[in-house]
Amino acid sequence: MPTLNHAHPPHTAAWLPLRPWLTELLARERRLAIYGVALLALLLPLALAWGIDERLLRGANVWIKPIKFTLSIAVLALTTAWFVGHLPAAQRQSRAIDRVVWLLIAAGSFELAYITLQAALGQASHYNVADAWHAAMYTLMGIGAMVLTATQPLLAWQLYRHPDTRRPAAYRLAVLLGLVLTFAFGAGVGMLLGDRQPPDGGATLPLLGWVLDGGDLRPAHFVGIHAGQLLPLIGLAAAALAGRFARPAIWAATLAYATLFAALVAWGLGARP
Repeated sequence: MPTLNHAHPPHTAAWLPLRPWLTELLARERRLAIYGVALLALLLPLALAWGIDERLLRGANVWIKPIKFTLSIAVLALTTAWFVGHLPAAQRQSRAIDRVVWLLIAAGSFELAYITLQAALGQASHYNVADAWHAAMYTLMGIGAMVLTATQPLLAWQLYRHPDTRRPAAYRLAVLLGLVLTFAFGAGVGMLLGDRQPPDGGATLPLLGWVLDGGDLRPAHFVGIHAGQLLPLIGLAAAALAGRFARPAIWAATLAYATLFAALVAWGLGARP
């Protein structure tokens, strides 16, 4: 009498996750996975504060900025944990990865703590240099943001030195490019933003608050700091669909991404009509 074979199928695509997302993230880099999930949980009380606190700062509710930054850093932590999982098991325990993990957690926590404190006080965190204390904290925020994005090329270097050849080459290339450009684009436009406050008034994008009339660098900053999530997604698609043209497709996509970023920087630096 024939019996059913319950054996697991061979790992024909070992780079695809086979377990639930959270379990997989915990296995890849437990500290960043817990940190990212904790930040996602923090969104609930922040959203409640937004719902009951009607105070405005430059036309926006005081709690919108903490919500945006919490979500952004949570995504950064979770995707970093995911990419750490591309390293050999022994390398995940290395001092280099420890530095990436603790720099991200320390810098991200500092940024969020100060932004949330200022929201609770009804005061600005960014561009607030009204006295020595706020000027010093704003400078430290800039340093923290630089450290936060610098964790990504540090991870890229480890992935370059210890590649997992089971994963498609085009996808690995997209991950490396995305992590490096997160720092190059994100930190680069961040320095421009440091002394260039977004304009007041005019049409704005709901929730994000970006000014749609020009002169606002925040869209360029968004595109820059999220290269590490968007380019790897393009890499996954190219690896699955483009066959032997996958690597050229990644380079073409990166060029298009850089062109979009440059256009948004020019738009943000331009004068409003």
